[in-house]
Amino acid sequence: MPELPEVEVTRLRIAPLLEGRTVAEVHTTRRSLVFLTPPTTLRRRLSGRTFRALARRGKYLVATLDDASRLVLHLGMTGQLFSSEAVSPRLLSVASRSALAPEEQRRFRPDLHTHLRLCFEDGGPEVLFRDARKFGKVLLLGPSERSERLDRLGIEALDLSGEALFRASRRRKLAIKSLLMDQSVVAGSGNIYSDEALFLAGVRPTRRAGRITRRECDRIAEGIQRVMRRSIETGGASISDFIGPDGRDGGYQDERRVYAREGERCHRCGGRIRRVVIGQRSTHFCPGCQR
Repeated sequence: MPELPEVEVTRLRIAPLLEGRTVAEVHTTRRSLVFLTPPTTLRRRLSGRTFRALARRGKYLVATLDDASRLVLHLGMTGQLFSSEAVSPRLLSVASRSALAPEEQRRFRPDLHTHLRLCFEDGGPEVLFRDARKFGKVLLLGPSERSERLDRLGIEALDLSGEALFRASRRRKLAIKSLLMDQSVVAGSGNIYSDEALFLAGVRPTRRAGRITRRECDRIAEGIQRVMRRSIETGGASISDFIGPDGRDGGYQDERRVYAREGERCHRCGGRIRRVVIGQRSTHFCPGCQR
C-alpha cells in the first residue's frame, strides 16, 4: 500500500499537471466502492473547474479548486495517479507484461480499472486515477464540507515527536507496530516504514506500546522521519504497483533493511530477518538488533 512517502512523491510530481489547469472533460467508470461521491456528480461538478493547489494529509491527496471545493484522493492498496504520457510496465496487466519486451511497451491506454480521467482545456497531458483492486477512494467535498476521514487523522508522520509518541503509547496494550500503523495516532505510516523505523530504533515490533520508554519513543520518531525522508528522496518504494506520476519507479525498495526480507541476512549483525504477523499484517525484524 502506498504510504506517506509514495503519496508525497505523487503530490510533488502530479502538482504541475493539476495546478492552474482547467478541466474540460471528466471520464469515470460506473459507480463502485471507489467513488464516495457518485461518478455523475463528479463529472458535473468538476467540469469547468480550475485546480488551485494540491496538498497532502497523511496518505490522502487534497486538491483545492477555484470554487473552494476539494477533490480528495486515496490510493488505497494498488491505486496509481499518473500522467497520460507515463510509460511503465507496472501500468500493464500481467499478461501484457509477459507478452511484451520493455522496449515494446507503449503508452498506457485507459482500461476498465481507470476510474477517473481528467482532460484539460489546454489540450495537454491528462491525469488518470487507476486502481485494479478498488480499495482507493475518490471524494469531492463542498466549500465548507468536512470529512471524517481527514478529521480523524493524527499527527503527520514527518512531524512526529518522541514526546507525542510517548504520550500516545501510555497504558496501551497493543504492539508498538500496531500503534504506529494507527492513522489516528500517526498519519501516513504503514507497514514498510513502521518496520524500517523500528529497526533503526532497535525496538522489537511485538513489544507492548505501553512499555516503550521515552528514549525509545525518541528513537522511533527519529527513525520514522529518517526513513520517510530518504524514501521521498529516492522516489518512494516500488515493491508492488507503485509508480511515480511520470512512470518512473521509486528506489527505496533497494535500501530496505528488514521489510519483506524474511530469511535474508541482516546488514548490521548478519543474523536472519524474521517475519511474524501483527494485527493481520506481515511484520519483519532482526532478533539480534531489536529488543
